Amino acid sequence: MFILEKPYVSDLLKNTLIELNAKVLSNDIAKTALHGSPLSLVSEQDFVNSYKSNPNQPVYSNSENAIDWIDNHLISNGLPQKIRLFKDKAAFRDLVKDLYPNFFYKTVAFEELDSVNPADLPIPCVVKPSVGFFSLGVHMVESIKGWHDAVAKIKGEVEHIKTMYPAKVLELDMFIIEQCIEGEEFAVDAYFDGEGKPIILNIFGHLFASSDDVSDRVYITSTEIIKKWHDKFKALLAEIGKRTELTNFPLHIEIRGDEKGNLGVIEVNPMRFAGWCVTDLAYFAYGINPYKYFMQGLTPDWNEIFEKNKDKVYAMIIADVDSSIDRTKIKKVDYEEFNSYFTKPLELRKIDYKTFPVFAFMFAEVEKENMAELKNVLHADFSKYFVFE
Repeated sequence: MFILEKPYVSDLLKNTLIELNAKVLSNDIAKTALHGSPLSLVSEQDFVNSYKSNPNQPVYSNSENAIDWIDNHLISNGLPQKIRLFKDKAAFRDLVKDLYPNFFYKTVAFEELDSVNPADLPIPCVVKPSVGFFSLGVHMVESIKGWHDAVAKIKGEVEHIKTMYPAKVLELDMFIIEQCIEGEEFAVDAYFDGEGKPIILNIFGHLFASSDDVSDRVYITSTEIIKKWHDKFKALLAEIGKRTELTNFPLHIEIRGDEKGNLGVIEVNPMRFAGWCVTDLAYFAYGINPYKYFMQGLTPDWNEIFEKNKDKVYAMIIADVDSSIDRTKIKKVDYEEFNSYFTKPLELRKIDYKTFPVFAFMFAEVEKENMAELKNVLHADFSKYFVFE
């Protein structure tokens, strides 16, 4: 069962739904995305009845924008409660508190951020919405002054951010302050199968421009990354699954891991894989269709994949528009020039930059010895691709 919502439905997802003759909820987004296709959409009542008849069947949404609808309609089997447990970062911290007994975190109401004494915080630390998405409202704090700067920035961002996503996706009345988790950052697309076993479909390495960078500009995947971290991440997911009794449940989890094998969970995003359908990187890189694998309970043959994909790195680039730029003044984007930067572009997805602070998503293949191509992107000024009015 699928629920389609804004902000983006990829061609891979559309084609998979048609191929599987999937049950797709009839709503405005699905009608637009699948217009002219042979797939018959399922009415709201029939969708709910189908779920009630078998609440253990797989349900997937491409976007957390669907959470509000799920809260009001798919109440069997405790699904809304499971979603909330992951969406609320403080609730999740409580769930795994015994795994990380010395980890500092506290929640603070938006109105009370000014009253926090930064001298009482374990600097460096991170402040972010308790319920958030896409690094919005997230700020790294590396000094006392940095705390005051972060609070000032949050106050300036809040009203604008509220217009971008529904409240169930991004709540800005409560923030969580957490100590920094050491190590490299990764994002994992995985699901729990019908028996509660975690199945990993892809592991993304998150590249940063600097120690205080919290942006989402470049993610990579490679057989080297998956070989090193797959089993460790699977064990962690199994532990989370035991505590939550998850079955047929997809998620996107962000983790930090250091060279000693220590792991720290940053956050878990329920009911979906990587947002904006960038989970499709698994398909471009390894031929893994994440939607089909979840719905059919399939497991990747990693040994075969390792043999076929040696020395290759696959990247997903979020081409963001800097917040200092007035997007209404952008007349057009030179997508051809942007595309030409990459040695082997796989797919360029154009995004409505008037609505979102992103003008494209790029999927690309990079040779292992040519990582400079991606590292340069981390520092690139994308405004050179804009034509202003």
